[in-house]
Parts: sequence; structure tokens; C-alpha cells
Amino acid sequence: MRQFKGLVRAGLVRGVDGFARDRGGNFAVLFGAAASVLALGVGFAVNISQLYNAKSSLQGVVDAAVTSTARDLTLGVIKEADANRSVQAFLDANSTAGILQAGQIVLDRLTINRTEKTVQADVHADIGLYFPLFNIGDMQRVGTSTTALYSDKKVEVAMMLDITGSMAKRGNVDKIGDLKAAAKNAVRTMLQNQDPKNPRVRVALVPYASAVNAGKLAENVYAERQGSSDLPPVAGSSLLVAKTGNKLLPSFGDYISIVGAATPRSDDCATERKDKNGDPDFSADGPDTVRTDRNGKKYYALVNRDDHLGGGGMNKCPDAAAIPLTADSAALLDSIDDFEAGGYTAGAIAIQWTYYMLSPQWRAAIKSAGLGSGPSDTNAKKIAKVAILMTDGQFNTAFASAGGSYNNQGNLARGNAETLCGNMKSDGIEIFTIGFDLNDKDMSATERDQAKAVLKDCSSKDVSAANKHYFEVSTGVELDNAFREIIRNTEKVTLTQ
Repeated sequence: MRQFKGLVRAGLVRGVDGFARDRGGNFAVLFGAAASVLALGVGFAVNISQLYNAKSSLQGVVDAAVTSTARDLTLGVIKEADANRSVQAFLDANSTAGILQAGQIVLDRLTINRTEKTVQADVHADIGLYFPLFNIGDMQRVGTSTTALYSDKKVEVAMMLDITGSMAKRGNVDKIGDLKAAAKNAVRTMLQNQDPKNPRVRVALVPYASAVNAGKLAENVYAERQGSSDLPPVAGSSLLVAKTGNKLLPSFGDYISIVGAATPRSDDCATERKDKNGDPDFSADGPDTVRTDRNGKKYYALVNRDDHLGGGGMNKCPDAAAIPLTADSAALLDSIDDFEAGGYTAGAIAIQWTYYMLSPQWRAAIKSAGLGSGPSDTNAKKIAKVAILMTDGQFNTAFASAGGSYNNQGNLARGNAETLCGNMKSDGIEIFTIGFDLNDKDMSATERDQAKAVLKDCSSKDVSAANKHYFEVSTGVELDNAFREIIRNTEKVTLTQ
């Protein structure tokens, strides 16, 4: 029995050993096959990764090329006929992004849709595979497409700039200097690379303090005399009858000559325009608009220079005059250079004049004064109208309805400002606001809150977190950055409105 068990055990050992020797060949075959599959899989994975990276690089380059070209079209740097060359130049200059090589990107087609205002580029690149597979060959084509919006709208920007006494340099803090630097950078950026004969962007300036200096537009201002009417002379008044010989309202040109001679201005300044009741007139009507008083007598809607506006001290008008829309950067920069800080903060009066600078109803007056072609007609598809309202404090000065008292001027000014801003937005004007150093400890908490509330209310509604309209800044660098961001957002306005 023990012998039989030994024979069985020996047989089993020989059987297992033989089987092992036979399986060695099988394992070699299986290992070879597995290694081939593994190598194939690795090569395929490498190729997939290579093509993914190539497509990602290609997409990044074409996105940047089309976006850059659309931006240049929007800004007027290039014309539509130059778009193909612009995209190709960008592709050539950036073709080595990622794993791409110089000259590898091919622009198949560039499509400009003038109806939708889009630029679309279709491109491809032939990629040499690291691991050629079967009948695929050693080259694989990768293609992509991208589309960006552009705009051929013209842009009209009116900048309301605070040059009041609180902006004066104090020690190491030079807010008026910071404003000058930021405003000049904004003007240069907006007006660069334009066709001087057909500018796409024009800029107006409205510096302000206790009032606004109307400059050459001051012929449209009625200088009140103490104790006299708040309204300019009406048809049938003794002054007009004496000069014209009848009771009819004369032509606008004759009217302003007669009124100007009879009530000469001590300066070129203006406060609020008043209605027939002596209250603020919140319209953007031109000064040549015919109005009627409470007795039905006609007169022209001149802007008032309130008799309570002083000629010196803090209650005075700034020397820097408002400049209507222009592409003359030198004139704008020279004006900014001459800014001097002084006076109270008549923010609502400044907003009123900012409104005028963008209103086509003031075009005739601006042209008559030799100050350019004036604002364009309102047309959301062709014109983007933008107001930038900047202040470093609380609006505290108003004249219409104040009766010469300073007790309620702040409330009047802030209420007037919000009403004017509402009218501007209703007229399609996009409003950006900047509060500069509004946390100044020289102001009370209430004053700071009121200043911020007005600017927040005046600003246009944000359509996204990346397109904000209200800015609070505390340093010159932050002020400059706010203007830069507003300019970028202005480009978005031309694409989305």
C-alpha cells in the first residue's frame, strides 16, 4: 500500500512538472500578446493626449486672435477689410503656443457677419503623431472654430470730474493730482489710434465745484439779478418790445444777444435751469426750446446763473470750463492740466451739464458756439452714450428752490441728482459712478452714507459681476484702475446694448 502511494505521488510530481514545462510556452505567447496590446494602448493614449493638447493650444490661440481682432474692430483700430490680415498675423505670432510649431496653424476661413456683428475664424493644424497607428498614418488634422462679437458703434463719453475744495492737496495726499493723472490716462486710452477725420470715440469734460463753467456755451445762460425774475424775459416784456418793436418772441439768435446785453454775466458760470415755478428743470432740452410762463407768455429755455452764486471764496465757479464732445485729446489734456481745487460740491448741477453734453437737443447750441458737431441722435444700434460721474464727497450745493438758504441745499442737490440720473438712464445713457475717498474721516457717517447712496442710485444696473457700474476707491492708483475698468466696460456696452 505504501508502495502504491509512492508510485502515485511520483506520478503526480512528474505530471505537474510536465504541465509546467508545457505552460511556459503558453505564458510566453500570452505575455507577448499582452505586451503588444499594452504598447498599443499606451501609444493610443499618448496620441489622444497629444491631440487633446494640440486642440487646446489651437483653441487658445484662435480665441485670442479673434477676440483681439473683434476688439480692434470695436475700437476702430482696424477696419473690416483688415480683419483677415489681423487674425493671420496674430496666428503667426502666437502659433508656437503649447505643443504647436511655427507656421503650423492654417486659417481656413474668416467670416464677418455684418448683421450679427460677429467675427468667426475656422482654423486647422496637422499634427505629427508620436505613435502612428495602423492606417491612420503619422499625421492627424485638428480643427476648431471661434466667434466673437464686435461693434461699429460710435461712442460718446461725458466725464463729470470733481474739482471742489476737498480735492485740494493736503500734505502727502494729492487728490487733485491723482484725478488729473487718472483722467488724462482715460482720455489717452479712449482716443488713441483713431481716424481724426472720422473718430469713433469722442469725450466731453464737465469739471465742477459750486457750479459749472459753461465756457463758450455761456451765451445760453441767463444771469439773474437780485430781486429779478428767475425766468429770462418773456415775449411782450418791455425789454424785448423795446429792442424788436413788437410783442412776438424774436429769433433765438436775437434773443440771446438782447438778453446777454441787458443782463451781462460776471463770469461764464451756470447753476440749474429753472422752470416757470422757479424749480429745477430736469429735462435735457436745448436752450432754444420755447417755454411758456404761468401767464402763457413765451420765452427760451436758457440755463440760469443764480444770483446767490458768489464770485469768490468757496461759493464760486471753477475756472475750468466744460468741453463738449471732441476727439481732440490735446485740448482735453490741456484742460485737465489746468484743474485747480476749490469750491463746494454742486453735483446735481454737474450731472445736469453732463446730460446736456450727451443730448442731441444741445447740438445746435454747441455748433453755434463753434465747439464741434455736438452729440449724435440717440440710436442704440449706432451710438453708445456713456456718463462717468466722479465725486470725492457728498453733494451739498443747490440753488433752485433753495431760496438762498444753505440749510436744505444738500437734500435738494441729492434729490435733484437722482432725478436727473433717472432721466438720463431713461434716455439710454449708461452711467458709471466713482466715489473717491468716500470714507474720509472728515465726513460724518451720515454724510458718507448719503454720498454713497446717491452714486449707487445713479449708476446703471449691473448685468453681471464682471460689468459693474459703481466704484469706491481710496487712492490714486485705485482711481486710475476704476477709469480703466470703466473704459473696458464701455467696450462691453457697445456690444450688448
